[in-house]
Amino acid sequence: MKFSRISRRQFIAAALLATPGALVADAKLIEPTWLKVQKLRIGNNLPTHRLVHFTDLHHKGDIDYLEAVVGKINSLAPDFVCFTGDIIEEEKFLGEALEILSGIKSPMFGVPGNHDYWSKVSFEPIHRCFKAAGGAWLMDEHRIIADGKINLIGITCSHDNQARMPLDPAQTNILLMHYPAWVKKLGGQKFNLMLSGHSHGGQVRIPFYGPLMVPYEVDEYDWGLFETQSGPLYVNSGIGYVYGFNFRFNCRPEITVIEI
Repeated sequence: MKFSRISRRQFIAAALLATPGALVADAKLIEPTWLKVQKLRIGNNLPTHRLVHFTDLHHKGDIDYLEAVVGKINSLAPDFVCFTGDIIEEEKFLGEALEILSGIKSPMFGVPGNHDYWSKVSFEPIHRCFKAAGGAWLMDEHRIIADGKINLIGITCSHDNQARMPLDPAQTNILLMHYPAWVKKLGGQKFNLMLSGHSHGGQVRIPFYGPLMVPYEVDEYDWGLFETQSGPLYVNSGIGYVYGFNFRFNCRPEITVIEI
Protein backbone atom coordinates (compact mmCIF):
# COMPACT_ATOMS: atom_id res chain seq x y z
CA MET A 1 0.00 0.00 0.00
CA LYS A 2 1.37 3.38 -0.96
CA PHE A 3 0.98 6.35 1.38
CA SER A 4 1.15 9.89 0.12
CA ARG A 5 3.14 12.36 2.15
CA ILE A 6 1.56 15.59 3.35
CA SER A 7 3.41 18.81 3.85
CA ARG A 8 3.80 20.57 7.18
CA ARG A 9 1.45 23.30 5.91
CA GLN A 10 -1.22 20.72 5.02
CA PHE A 11 -0.86 19.09 8.44
CA ILE A 12 -1.29 22.41 10.28
CA ALA A 13 -4.29 23.31 8.12
CA ALA A 14 -5.95 19.95 8.87
CA ALA A 15 -5.28 20.33 12.60
CA LEU A 16 -6.80 23.81 12.66
CA LEU A 17 -9.89 22.58 10.83
CA ALA A 18 -10.28 19.66 13.27
CA THR A 19 -9.72 21.74 16.43
CA PRO A 20 -13.08 23.58 16.59
CA GLY A 21 -14.97 20.30 16.32
CA ALA A 22 -12.83 18.71 19.02
CA LEU A 23 -13.34 21.69 21.34
CA VAL A 24 -17.11 21.61 20.84
CA ALA A 25 -17.18 17.86 21.50
CA ASP A 26 -15.17 18.37 24.69
CA ALA A 27 -17.38 21.23 25.90
CA LYS A 28 -20.63 19.44 25.07
CA LEU A 29 -19.94 15.75 25.68
CA ILE A 30 -17.00 15.40 28.06
CA GLU A 31 -16.48 18.25 30.51
CA PRO A 32 -20.09 18.76 31.75
CA THR A 33 -19.90 15.51 33.76
CA TRP A 34 -16.10 15.13 34.08
CA LEU A 35 -16.07 15.57 37.83
CA LYS A 36 -12.87 16.65 39.57
CA VAL A 37 -11.85 16.84 43.22
CA GLN A 38 -10.19 20.11 44.19
CA LYS A 39 -8.09 20.11 47.38
CA LEU A 40 -7.54 23.17 49.54
CA ARG A 41 -5.93 23.93 52.90
CA ILE A 42 -6.91 27.03 54.86
CA GLY A 43 -4.69 28.62 57.50
CA ASN A 44 -1.11 28.05 58.60
CA ASN A 45 -1.83 25.76 61.53
CA LEU A 46 -2.18 22.00 61.41
CA PRO A 47 -5.71 21.28 60.10
CA THR A 48 -8.19 19.82 62.56
CA HIS A 49 -11.27 19.51 60.34
CA ARG A 50 -12.00 18.24 56.85
CA LEU A 51 -15.08 19.28 54.91
CA VAL A 52 -16.44 18.86 51.41
CA HIS A 53 -17.99 21.76 49.52
CA PHE A 54 -20.26 21.32 46.50
CA THR A 55 -22.81 23.58 44.88
CA ASP A 56 -25.17 24.34 41.98
CA LEU A 57 -26.52 20.89 41.19
CA HIS A 58 -29.26 22.17 38.86
CA HIS A 59 -30.52 18.59 38.82
CA LYS A 60 -32.52 17.87 35.67
CA GLY A 61 -32.98 14.12 35.93
CA ASP A 62 -29.46 12.79 35.30
CA ILE A 63 -29.66 10.21 38.09
CA ASP A 64 -26.41 8.43 37.28
CA TYR A 65 -24.43 11.66 37.40
CA LEU A 66 -25.87 12.83 40.72
CA GLU A 67 -25.36 9.38 42.23
CA ALA A 68 -21.72 9.56 41.10
CA VAL A 69 -21.39 12.93 42.84
CA VAL A 70 -22.80 11.50 46.08
CA GLY A 71 -20.58 8.44 45.78
CA LYS A 72 -17.50 10.59 45.37
CA ILE A 73 -18.44 12.73 48.39
CA ASN A 74 -18.87 9.61 50.52
CA SER A 75 -15.54 8.21 49.35
CA LEU A 76 -13.83 11.33 50.72
CA ALA A 77 -15.30 10.71 54.21
CA PRO A 78 -15.48 14.37 55.32
CA ASP A 79 -16.36 15.50 58.84
CA PHE A 80 -19.24 17.44 57.31
CA VAL A 81 -20.51 18.61 53.93
CA CYS A 82 -21.42 22.15 52.79
CA PHE A 83 -23.77 22.98 49.92
CA THR A 84 -24.18 26.54 48.66
CA GLY A 85 -27.38 26.57 46.65
CA ASP A 86 -29.36 25.68 43.52
CA ILE A 87 -30.51 22.09 43.97
CA ILE A 88 -32.96 22.28 41.06
CA GLU A 89 -34.53 24.62 38.53
CA GLU A 90 -37.92 22.86 38.31
CA GLU A 91 -40.06 21.48 41.12
CA LYS A 92 -40.57 18.14 39.36
CA PHE A 93 -36.93 17.21 39.99
CA LEU A 94 -36.80 18.07 43.70
CA GLY A 95 -37.98 14.75 45.15
CA GLU A 96 -35.55 12.77 43.02
CA ALA A 97 -32.66 15.08 43.88
CA LEU A 98 -33.34 14.91 47.63
CA GLU A 99 -33.69 11.13 47.53
CA ILE A 100 -30.21 10.84 46.02
CA LEU A 101 -28.72 13.50 48.31
CA SER A 102 -30.06 11.57 51.30
CA GLY A 103 -27.36 9.02 50.50
CA ILE A 104 -24.65 11.39 51.74
CA LYS A 105 -23.20 9.81 54.87
CA SER A 106 -21.81 12.92 56.57
CA PRO A 107 -23.74 15.78 58.21
CA MET A 108 -24.88 18.05 55.38
CA PHE A 109 -25.45 21.79 55.74
CA GLY A 110 -26.74 24.05 53.01
CA VAL A 111 -28.23 27.36 51.94
CA PRO A 112 -30.65 28.20 49.10
CA GLY A 113 -29.69 29.63 45.74
CA ASN A 114 -31.64 31.84 43.37
CA HIS A 115 -33.00 28.89 41.36
CA ASP A 116 -34.29 27.23 44.52
CA TYR A 117 -36.38 30.36 45.05
CA TRP A 118 -37.35 30.75 41.40
CA SER A 119 -38.61 27.15 41.26
CA LYS A 120 -41.17 28.12 43.95
CA VAL A 121 -40.68 24.83 45.81
CA SER A 122 -41.47 24.42 49.49
CA PHE A 123 -38.24 24.32 51.47
CA GLU A 124 -39.80 21.97 54.04
CA PRO A 125 -38.68 18.70 52.34
CA ILE A 126 -35.22 20.21 51.91
CA HIS A 127 -35.12 21.01 55.64
CA ARG A 128 -36.08 17.39 56.40
CA CYS A 129 -33.45 15.95 54.05
CA PHE A 130 -30.58 17.99 55.49
CA LYS A 131 -31.73 17.39 59.06
CA ALA A 132 -31.91 13.63 58.45
CA ALA A 133 -28.28 13.77 57.28
CA GLY A 134 -27.33 15.23 60.66
CA GLY A 135 -27.03 18.76 59.33
CA ALA A 136 -29.38 21.64 58.55
CA TRP A 137 -30.79 23.86 55.79
CA LEU A 138 -29.62 27.23 57.10
CA MET A 139 -31.89 30.20 56.53
CA ASP A 140 -30.01 33.13 58.11
CA GLU A 141 -29.01 31.00 61.10
CA HIS A 142 -26.07 29.13 62.46
CA ARG A 143 -25.06 25.87 64.09
CA ILE A 144 -22.25 25.09 66.50
CA ILE A 145 -20.67 21.83 65.34
CA ALA A 146 -17.50 19.77 65.73
CA ASP A 147 -17.74 19.61 69.53
CA GLY A 148 -18.18 23.38 69.75
CA LYS A 149 -15.13 24.19 67.66
CA ILE A 150 -16.89 25.40 64.48
CA ASN A 151 -19.54 28.08 64.12
CA LEU A 152 -21.23 27.37 60.78
CA ILE A 153 -23.40 30.22 59.46
CA GLY A 154 -25.72 30.12 56.47
CA ILE A 155 -27.28 33.21 54.88
CA THR A 156 -30.00 33.48 52.26
CA CYS A 157 -28.60 36.52 50.42
CA SER A 158 -32.06 38.05 50.55
CA HIS A 159 -31.39 41.18 52.63
CA ASP A 160 -28.40 43.18 53.80
CA ASN A 161 -26.63 42.77 57.15
CA GLN A 162 -28.05 39.30 57.66
CA ALA A 163 -24.75 37.69 58.57
CA ARG A 164 -24.45 39.65 61.80
CA MET A 165 -24.44 36.72 64.18
CA PRO A 166 -22.16 36.27 67.17
CA LEU A 167 -18.64 35.42 66.01
CA ASP A 168 -16.37 33.88 68.61
CA PRO A 169 -12.65 34.22 67.83
CA ALA A 170 -12.09 31.04 69.82
CA GLN A 171 -14.17 29.18 67.22
CA THR A 172 -13.61 28.56 63.52
CA ASN A 173 -16.27 30.73 61.86
CA ILE A 174 -17.41 29.45 58.45
CA LEU A 175 -19.98 31.27 56.30
CA LEU A 176 -22.09 29.69 53.56
CA MET A 177 -23.70 31.94 50.94
CA HIS A 178 -24.80 31.52 47.34
CA TYR A 179 -23.66 34.83 45.83
CA PRO A 180 -19.89 35.42 46.03
CA ALA A 181 -20.21 39.20 45.58
CA TRP A 182 -22.05 39.34 48.91
CA VAL A 183 -18.64 39.23 50.52
CA LYS A 184 -18.76 43.01 50.04
CA LYS A 185 -21.91 43.27 52.18
CA LEU A 186 -20.61 41.67 55.36
CA GLY A 187 -19.79 44.91 57.13
CA GLY A 188 -16.18 44.11 57.84
CA GLN A 189 -16.91 40.93 59.82
CA LYS A 190 -14.04 38.45 59.78
CA PHE A 191 -14.51 34.78 58.96
CA ASN A 192 -12.02 31.94 58.89
CA LEU A 193 -13.59 30.74 55.64
CA MET A 194 -16.45 31.71 53.32
CA LEU A 195 -17.92 29.37 50.71
CA SER A 196 -20.13 30.24 47.74
CA GLY A 197 -21.21 29.10 44.29
CA HIS A 198 -23.51 30.69 41.70
CA SER A 199 -20.80 31.58 39.17
CA HIS A 200 -20.31 28.05 37.78
CA GLY A 201 -16.79 29.32 37.16
CA GLY A 202 -18.25 30.86 34.03
CA GLN A 203 -18.60 27.32 32.58
CA VAL A 204 -16.50 28.38 29.58
CA ARG A 205 -13.07 29.73 30.46
CA ILE A 206 -10.66 30.92 27.80
CA PRO A 207 -6.98 30.26 28.65
CA PHE A 208 -5.13 33.45 29.71
CA TYR A 209 -8.43 35.35 29.64
CA GLY A 210 -10.90 33.79 32.06
CA PRO A 211 -14.67 33.28 31.84
CA LEU A 212 -16.58 34.48 28.82
CA MET A 213 -19.38 35.61 31.12
CA VAL A 214 -20.60 35.24 34.68
CA PRO A 215 -24.04 35.85 36.26
CA TYR A 216 -24.98 38.81 38.41
CA GLU A 217 -23.73 39.02 42.03
CA VAL A 218 -20.38 37.50 41.09
CA ASP A 219 -18.17 40.50 40.25
CA GLU A 220 -14.50 39.54 40.29
CA TYR A 221 -15.10 36.39 42.36
CA ASP A 222 -15.65 34.01 39.45
CA TRP A 223 -13.83 30.86 40.61
CA GLY A 224 -11.22 29.78 43.13
CA LEU A 225 -9.77 31.17 46.35
CA PHE A 226 -9.83 34.91 47.03
CA GLU A 227 -8.43 36.87 49.95
CA THR A 228 -11.01 39.48 50.94
CA GLN A 229 -11.51 42.02 53.70
CA SER A 230 -13.73 39.49 55.48
CA GLY A 231 -11.34 36.55 55.09
CA PRO A 232 -10.70 33.79 52.56
CA LEU A 233 -13.52 33.17 50.09
CA TYR A 234 -13.71 30.01 47.98
CA VAL A 235 -15.99 30.06 44.93
CA ASN A 236 -16.77 26.56 43.64
CA SER A 237 -17.36 25.97 39.91
CA GLY A 238 -20.46 23.88 40.65
CA ILE A 239 -21.80 20.52 39.57
CA GLY A 240 -24.43 21.34 36.95
CA TYR A 241 -25.42 23.94 34.41
CA VAL A 242 -28.41 26.13 33.65
CA TYR A 243 -30.93 25.30 30.93
CA GLY A 244 -29.79 26.45 27.52
CA PHE A 245 -26.10 26.53 28.40
CA ASN A 246 -25.07 22.89 28.81
CA PHE A 247 -21.43 23.49 27.95
CA ARG A 248 -18.27 23.45 30.01
CA PHE A 249 -14.82 24.21 28.67
CA ASN A 250 -11.66 24.50 30.75
CA CYS A 251 -14.02 24.56 33.76
CA ARG A 252 -14.88 21.08 34.96
CA PRO A 253 -17.55 20.48 37.62
CA GLU A 254 -15.96 20.10 41.02
CA ILE A 255 -16.16 18.85 44.56
CA THR A 256 -13.82 20.73 46.89
CA VAL A 257 -12.11 19.06 49.84
CA ILE A 258 -11.06 21.68 52.38
CA GLU A 259 -8.84 21.17 55.42
CA ILE A 260 -9.01 23.88 58.02
